[in-house]
Amino acid sequence: MKNVELKVDGTTLTISVDLSKEFGPSSSGKTTIIATTEGNVSIPGRDEKIGLNIYKKKTS
Repeated sequence: MKNVELKVDGTTLTISVDLSKEFGPSSSGKTTIIATTEGNVSIPGRDEKIGLNIYKKKTS
């Protein structure tokens, strides 16, 4: 995972992402990656999975 923190408190999942970070262009080059789980990952201590991508339109 890049720039993603998952925390489970009881039955509540909290996702933390620092929106000021960037990890370069997406594979298409059209967007800039801010955070990603890099596919589906297990939620800590749970059976559920999550897949998350946060990106923004690439600036010139």
